[in-house]
Amino acid sequence: MRRLCSGAGHWSAQYFKGWFVVSVFLLFSAAEAEVVRIDVHSKSDIAGGRTYGLAGPYERLVGQVYFEVDPRNNVNESIIDIQYAPLNELGRVEFSSDFYLIKPKDVGAGNGTVLVDVMNRGRKRVLYYYNFASAQLEPESETDMGDGFLLDQGFSLLYVGWQFDVPHQRGLMRVYTPVATENGSPIRGLVRSDFVVQELVHDHSLGDRGHVAYRVADPNDPRNVLTVRDTASGNRMVVGRDQWQFGRLEDGRMIADPTSVYFSGGFEPQKIYEVVFVSENPPITGLGLAAMRDFVSRLKYESADPLSVPAGSINQAIAFGDSQSGRYLRTFLRDGFNEDERHRKVFDGLIAHTGSNARGSFNHRFAQPSRAVDRSYFYPGDQFPFSDVSQIDPVTGLKDGLLEGLNPETIPNVFYTNSSTEYWRLPTALIHTSVDGAQDVQHAKTSRIYLFAGTQHVPAQLPRVRPQSLHIGNPNDYRWFLRSLLVSMNDWVVDPDILPPPSRYPKIADGTLVPLEQVQFPNIRGIVLPRDVSRAYRLDYGSQFEANGIIAREPPSILSVFPFLVPQVDDSGNELAGLQSPDLAVPLATYTGWNPYSPIASQGSYIPFPRTQSEREKGGDVRLPIDSRYENRQHYLGLVTEAALALIKQGYLLGGDLPSILENAGRHWDFLVTDGQ
Repeated sequence: MRRLCSGAGHWSAQYFKGWFVVSVFLLFSAAEAEVVRIDVHSKSDIAGGRTYGLAGPYERLVGQVYFEVDPRNNVNESIIDIQYAPLNELGRVEFSSDFYLIKPKDVGAGNGTVLVDVMNRGRKRVLYYYNFASAQLEPESETDMGDGFLLDQGFSLLYVGWQFDVPHQRGLMRVYTPVATENGSPIRGLVRSDFVVQELVHDHSLGDRGHVAYRVADPNDPRNVLTVRDTASGNRMVVGRDQWQFGRLEDGRMIADPTSVYFSGGFEPQKIYEVVFVSENPPITGLGLAAMRDFVSRLKYESADPLSVPAGSINQAIAFGDSQSGRYLRTFLRDGFNEDERHRKVFDGLIAHTGSNARGSFNHRFAQPSRAVDRSYFYPGDQFPFSDVSQIDPVTGLKDGLLEGLNPETIPNVFYTNSSTEYWRLPTALIHTSVDGAQDVQHAKTSRIYLFAGTQHVPAQLPRVRPQSLHIGNPNDYRWFLRSLLVSMNDWVVDPDILPPPSRYPKIADGTLVPLEQVQFPNIRGIVLPRDVSRAYRLDYGSQFEANGIIAREPPSILSVFPFLVPQVDDSGNELAGLQSPDLAVPLATYTGWNPYSPIASQGSYIPFPRTQSEREKGGDVRLPIDSRYENRQHYLGLVTEAALALIKQGYLLGGDLPSILENAGRHWDFLVTDGQ
């Protein structure tokens, strides 16, 4: 599933305008771009024509982009099953994607950078993270733009459908790929689907969380198996074939359905059910990575008249992806997709946020891109290698790294940003430690690693009611860091001499990164440190998986486990290393990336300090109370200001965000102290 440095030939092209109203056709000859047509379905003003910064008014364009890729070009060799794709008369593979573009009406007035939101399961996220906006599927209004940060900065925002199986819902974006066949005959293979229900049900989709499911090829195939177990690592019990079938209930009647499974005894809550079945006609999912590659390359290096993007108006491209799409970016990089068909660099910068140490099911046969890798359910994604630098896996003897074998001219600048939750849900520390977990390793010169200390996967809102001790949902907001780091990334790709601030993450050498058993979390009543964490395993999917992306063994065999290290904490339970927000540097609470109820949940914990010594004694709390830490509100806000100014000076926060940060700190004080009295 790898492609090394290449030097294949390329082609040139020409284009002409067709009928404009909703579509513009771009036709190319044998030697030019991979985007062959752009259909603009709708065009409208953003925020009613409001002006943003120096970029002026913005507009949105929505439509579909059509591609052709040459399977003979060796940059496409990493696309699994590309050799089994149908070809057009030019010998190329055709596919298409939805797109959504928000750009200055005069794109030349922008900052010259397109920021690509690598959508999480078809959903747009970048405005939430950078503009503090509510997540919308079709952002257009002034409210949808939040505080306007990205637009004020002059970025163009691009969304490209890359996932083939997103739910059929208005506003979700997808890629439309052909299926692989062998000389016209269907290709069959194993697919695995597991699920946990919250209440007794008798049928369940074979898809993941509403996603489009693979269809069972032959309901009577003896390889179709249903099992049940109590825990992810527990023993699988085979359910008798006479007790289940492929189908679902409708109006009280069981009907055949090749995308659902029916169990006469009923699926019980909290048990793990797993269906392994034979399917056919696998989509060529790696084309979802090629779609991103080729559309971005088109905007950077050529014109796109249907989008009013003249050549030279976009000079840099940065990608942001969170969680699933952060893992997508790690896969995009690892599989060589940052080199286009003419061997040019695609993205100048990647921000792989909350992608942990993992990749995912984005480029193999019968891939399921939506499947998570943090629940020990053994879907592809936790495979070695994990770090930028090349290492030797002491168990297998393999030597590899994320950047190993890539064309050096196409390696982008990369920020690996993670919340504390990632260190508890997966062995994220492997991105900066040796594979045996014994020592720290350095990242590439083109990369930075940042832990947002004391944070959860996606920041929560401050609760409306003061909790007595434990609140599930950690409100320590790291988005201020993301804003500053994006500006730093953009400066870095525009001028390589403008380096971003140094990496900040826990390390073995200074004792801030330790085995789970050595975490010195304070004894707080009602709080139990998680022990049953979601670990990563060396898995065997069969002999053809690594080379050809074919899974022959489902479920995979477990060979061994990777080490699991987490950040060490201080006597208040707050993490010592990483980027400490003003909320954490001047704390009113303990902030964790985990919660006692579920060690694999994406939520953390927010445990306020006792306000007074008497409250501390009454609650049996070992942590210093608030009134012993701060004289009053003014004293507290003064310390927050000092912490924020230090971070601004170091380049981790933007000076323009200081008023909002202080306003939030004051609101937090009032919530815990003033309003609680």
